[in-house]
This record gives sequence, structure tokens and C-alpha cells, in this order.
Amino acid sequence: MTSSTPLASPTQRRIVWGVRILLALAFGAAGASKLAGVPQMVQVFDAIGFGQWFRYVTGLVEVGGAVLLLVPATGFLGGLLLAVTMVCGVATHLVLIGGNPAPAAVLALLSGFVAWRLRPVSRLAVTAA
Repeated sequence: MTSSTPLASPTQRRIVWGVRILLALAFGAAGASKLAGVPQMVQVFDAIGFGQWFRYVTGLVEVGGAVLLLVPATGFLGGLLLAVTMVCGVATHLVLIGGNPAPAAVLALLSGFVAWRLRPVSRLAVTAA
């Protein structure tokens, strides 16, 4: 069995919720722009070279991850999904399309932070603490 990370103070929980909301807004907007076919997104995915289907998949992953972040029971999965997505985004900037990978790196770090704070821990670890 697992439970959420133990011993989080109310301030720590508020910080994590603040980051979750910020990330949900950012990824919701980014995913929506991809799904809506904003010309800049179409150009970026043309440069990537996988086809526009990849833009739709990425948009769905971002919107889905944003929703997962806002549901208490799935916040860990949302953070993990979005962190992996942004690590791939950083790699895409560095290897395929150029440009500044810093925004993707910041989003990857914040998503990773949320996933780490919400990671499941075993009950054995909780009772040992």
C-alpha cells in the first residue's frame, strides 16, 4: 500500500498546490494553443519534422497532464508525465530545432518538483519515520 508523502506542513502543501495550479495554467494554455493550431505551434512542429499529428499528441498530453495535476489523487502522475514531456522538449530544442530550451527546462524542474513532493511512499517508510 502507498500513501502520499508524510509530514508536509500546511505551508509546504500550499506551495505545492500553488506550483500545481501555475503548471496547470501554463500547460493548459500551451496544450490548447497546439490543439487550436496556432501558427507558431504549427511552424515549430514543422521544424521538428514528425508531422502535425505529433502537435496534436503533444497538446493532448499537456492538457491531460494539466488536468491530472489538479486532481488530488493523480497529481503525482500529472507531474511525472509533464516532467518527462518537458525533458523531451529540452532535448528537442537542443538537438532538432534550436532556440532557447530554458522555458522547457524550468517547466521540467517544476513538474519534477511536484512529482517528487507527491510521490507515493510505502507504509513501511511512513511508520519508520
